[in-house]
Amino acid sequence: QVQPVESGGGLVQAGGSLRLSCAASGRSFSSYNMGWFRQAPGKEREFVATITWNGGSTYYADSVKGRFTISRDNAKNTVYLQMNSLKPEDTAVYYCAASTLLGTDRRRYDYWGQGTQVTVSS
Repeated sequence: QVQPVESGGGLVQAGGSLRLSCAASGRSFSSYNMGWFRQAPGKEREFVATITWNGGSTYYADSVKGRFTISRDNAKNTVYLQMNSLKPEDTAVYYCAASTLLGTDRRRYDYWGQGTQVTVSS
């Protein structure tokens, strides 16, 4: 199993950039597909991006496509989310999660981090 720990959140102005990191403990990190989700106040947790275990394929929510990039470094047990052209509606707690399955449904993900706050001011 793996235990994800997110970092890199903060306050940024609209149009700015942030890079989130997710360091996952456990020897089997490279066996897991990794995903990023987010949850805004009063809303359900929603899919943002996912990457396959070997980094060969990535998928994005339409709302972030072209602005966010997910990547991973299996040697460092770390997955990243580069967020550019941020908008106020990107404000949320961002969660990293691991899954042996591939998909955008949060129910497919078994291991979750505690989340990191991203706030985009207008």
